[in-house]
Amino acid sequence: MIQYVSNKGGGSPVDFETAILDGFACDGGLYVPTRLPTITHTQLRQWKNLAYVDLAFEILSLFIDRACMTEAELRELLQTAYAPFEKEAIIPIHQLKCRKNLFIMELFHGPTLSFKDVGLAFLVNLVDFFLKRRKEYRTLIVATTGDTGPATAYFTAGKSNLSAWVLYPKGMVTEAQERQMTTLPHSNIHPVGVSNCPDGGDDLDLVIAQLYANKSFKDKVQLSSVNSINWGRILMQTVHYFYGYLKTVDTIGEHVDMAVPSGGFGNLCAGGFARKMGLPVHTFVIANNTNASLHRIFSEGVFSKNAIFETPSSAIDILIPYNFWRYLYFCVAGDAHKIKEWSAAFLSKGSVRFDATTYQEYTKGFLSASISDAATLQLIQEIYASDGYLLDPHGAVALAAADAVKEALGDRKMICLVTAHPAKFPDVITRALHTDSLPEEGRHHSIEKAKNKCEKVYLCSHDHLEEALLDIMNADWDIAHTIKD
Repeated sequence: MIQYVSNKGGGSPVDFETAILDGFACDGGLYVPTRLPTITHTQLRQWKNLAYVDLAFEILSLFIDRACMTEAELRELLQTAYAPFEKEAIIPIHQLKCRKNLFIMELFHGPTLSFKDVGLAFLVNLVDFFLKRRKEYRTLIVATTGDTGPATAYFTAGKSNLSAWVLYPKGMVTEAQERQMTTLPHSNIHPVGVSNCPDGGDDLDLVIAQLYANKSFKDKVQLSSVNSINWGRILMQTVHYFYGYLKTVDTIGEHVDMAVPSGGFGNLCAGGFARKMGLPVHTFVIANNTNASLHRIFSEGVFSKNAIFETPSSAIDILIPYNFWRYLYFCVAGDAHKIKEWSAAFLSKGSVRFDATTYQEYTKGFLSASISDAATLQLIQEIYASDGYLLDPHGAVALAAADAVKEALGDRKMICLVTAHPAKFPDVITRALHTDSLPEEGRHHSIEKAKNKCEKVYLCSHDHLEEALLDIMNADWDIAHTIKD
């Protein structure tokens, strides 16, 4: 049985259910499995033609003990989780005409039109499953730079065992993304628009960490999170790497490359784990925008926090890629002392330079690029003109990064992960295409419908956010549970 431990070494090993419901480990670290299972080419051949949900069942079963969840329960949960997706394939694959051997993996066909639906459809329903069995309640709190919030709110809405507090930096997400959170009428959904966030979503992450450190508050409201700090998100995201590979290759064992738009390293962490489990990915291209937090780590060996830039690819405007620590744990043979030491040094100094041996180990199989705003917009226009295919700005960053490093890659098939529907970024699309009106490919009925709905939202300044949240979340808990009692 696989157990879960903190990547900082504190506490005792826990089971899968505990790791999911806790979110953070007891020492503030991130839960990691005690081992990663090995997936053979024989298994990959057996899985070659599986539908997405069936493939997910096979991979998740390697991590979830049957004493924790039966085969029937896992299958039913997966069917329920992915029923709202628009495409039967869940994740369609599209081949571009204007690039040789380039495939687009469309991860945006969930109800909130981003790849966060893929992980959160499973995770929120999983948390709800465990809570119903325990007859318990959890208060979810997440910070979002545009996509995690809407997905968390959608899948939590109406669930009797959960409520969600969704924090977002006001003015740093698009109106479409904001309305996906603020137009939900459900009483258990609480969007919080936060002004004065100089570091964007990273400022909100720090406040959430402080709330977690407040033990009496955490215990009272049963605080938990489904941000990418939760192991369930990373686990579920490994599945789409296997799925994209199996749907693209002609022969099992063939190596491919994958380009991934990334800010927090959650999606790429899952990809790295998939490769460590046996997926034949030769190179992951880390696609950063001008914030370049990951590009500095992988090109210079420096984990540092610089001033934030607001870019067209706003969902990856992230300065601190927390999930890199989770991946690094497996690159230093599970040496939790090193992870704790580096994390502490970063918190105190704002920068860590890794030694040559560590740098060589974690960069194996990765290339990175930082893409300018101008290059992002230019590529959206180019691909639409040549292929009639409309990329969102994050997909454009991924494709531009693949172009930037193509001479180092060779002729392998390239799979670009496109993580959001362009309808979520209308101003970026019209600017890129030099037009006043969105093309049909840049619209979606759910976004248009939300424009006519009433909004409900808490507004707060970051200067006193922690105090304000303690006050309102305590009050909401007392009211809700007085009514229930």
